[in-house]
Amino acid sequence: MTALALLLVLVAAVLHAVWNYCAKRAGGGLPFVWVVGLVICAAYVPVTGFYCWRYAPSVGGGALLWILGSGVLKTGYSLFLQRGYRTGDFSLIYPLARGTGPLLSTLAAVLLLGERPSALACAGGAVIVACIFWLTGGLARVVALVRGDRPAPVGSGPAVAGPVYSSVNYGVISGVFIAAYTIWDRQGVAALAIAPILYDAGTSLTSTLLLAPFAWRRRPEVAREWREHRRWVLGVALLSPTAYVLVLTAMRFTPVSFVAPAREISIVVGAFIGARVLREANPRRRLLAAAGMAVGVIALALG
Repeated sequence: MTALALLLVLVAAVLHAVWNYCAKRAGGGLPFVWVVGLVICAAYVPVTGFYCWRYAPSVGGGALLWILGSGVLKTGYSLFLQRGYRTGDFSLIYPLARGTGPLLSTLAAVLLLGERPSALACAGGAVIVACIFWLTGGLARVVALVRGDRPAPVGSGPAVAGPVYSSVNYGVISGVFIAAYTIWDRQGVAALAIAPILYDAGTSLTSTLLLAPFAWRRRPEVAREWREHRRWVLGVALLSPTAYVLVLTAMRFTPVSFVAPAREISIVVGAFIGARVLREANPRRRLLAAAGMAVGVIALALG
């Protein structure tokens, strides 16, 4: 792995953690997700316009179906992630989502695609599971959190209206969506050979259109999100695609087996932001657990 590729991937990892920090600071729900999607789509207009003018790609009906499916999955991911950030600590939710996603995608690949992971990958999965239990306070607390029996100090946050779900639920469900769209995108991009930039722009447009009717009914909240959280909206909308493009650039001249593990430094960066910037509880345990999860994900990628 060249120094340039490593630099690109590490910068992308930091940007990924930072845009998630921006999402946490905004603390918004569906209106925030929709405004961010709208800004991303606006930013993609000149980029995709130039790409189409320069390369004149053809996108068939099959590609549109894959893009639509990816957009649906990423919409669910965004909504549950924001809900998690509203109800739990950043240093809990971010590592949970980023750690469980690769683990579950590997399990799905084994069950659905017939893949056979190596011993190293299996060991990495075991490390992730162990660190998840450590991060959330042990098996008994995980069961209590999932059942919603009592408040959880390790991930407590401000109360929100609606069904009683713990922050752990939202973090894990976000990981489920990460696993789902990872498998979906892997199959779609490989089968269709569509340009990743068009694929990502299409999924962003799909998500924005899906949420548009709900955003229209909540226009005052949408306006308030833009008025009060504009810098966080711009932070997510600009840093998220930038991180993605940096990774794509690195993949052009570096094997994916090198790029994917290096990206997982974002788990540690996210835990550090939660512990040091947001001053959340249990900083030492969360940093160590996040570091362990990063090691586990790297083992999964290498295996």
